[in-house]
Formats: sequence, C-alpha cells, structure tokens
Amino acid sequence: MTEQTLPWTGACRCGRVKLTVSAPPLLTMACHCTGCQRMTASAFSLSVAVPAEGFAVEGETAIGGLHGDEAHHYFCPHCMSWLYTKPQALDWFVNVRSTMLDGHPASEPFLETYTSEKLPWVTTPAEHSFAQFPEFDDYGRLTQAFAERSVKPAT
Repeated sequence: MTEQTLPWTGACRCGRVKLTVSAPPLLTMACHCTGCQRMTASAFSLSVAVPAEGFAVEGETAIGGLHGDEAHHYFCPHCMSWLYTKPQALDWFVNVRSTMLDGHPASEPFLETYTSEKLPWVTTPAEHSFAQFPEFDDYGRLTQAFAERSVKPAT
C-alpha cells in the first residue's frame, strides 16, 4: 500500500453522498461471496475496514442488499452505488468500498474472504485467504499484521 494523506474523501457515482475517512485503515479485503458478486456485478467486492469514529457520511443513504440483522449495506438512494457496510454486532468499524474513495487508497486486499465461493479464474494479491470469514479471534492478529506491513497514511 502506498502512503496517502488523511483524510481520504470519496463519493457515490452521482456525487450526492460524500464519504470521509479520517483514521488509518484496520484491514483491506476482497470478499468473494456470491452476495458481494451480485451486489457489485463483479467477481468480488473490495473494502477497507476503518474505525467507526474515523468515518463520516454526508447525504442520504439507503439500506440495500439483504435487510437482515448481521450487516447493513448502505447505498446512495439515487444512483444505487454500494458505499459501505456496517456489521451490526461490531459497531466499532465500517467496511468502506475502497473504490468509492478518490484515488482508490487502500484498495489492494490484504486478506480475502469466502474463497469457497470465488470464481475459479479469480486471483488477488491477498496475503491471507479464508474459505469463509476469519474466526473472530483471528482479527486481532490480522489487524496487527496489516498495521506492521502497511504504510501509515500521513495525517
């Protein structure tokens, strides 16, 4: 990952919803689950996990995707761009779609999830792969390894 100055800014495709990331990322990921494939119309989704207190949204958002209790996926209600996801049980971080950020900082995945559902021809440069999601206890080790390996954004 290359160094980039915080805050990072971004927006949905139509520009009605603006995003700001003001805290260094915790992890970068590619998710290969069929849900992400369908919501992105692509082989996987890319996201950067950031501390919730270092994330701000300006503009109206709407919940899309599945409307269950596990996670809420937030979209622009006008252009329907998928912007970020908030896991309901883990309110201390937000998964921002890294391609929504200007210049695509933190878009190279450090880990990939749901490789059990990935398209057979897909490869990523991720250092860590999981058939589904990592066990909850693995996240401390993964965030520490990411912090040690990644370049810290200037603030």
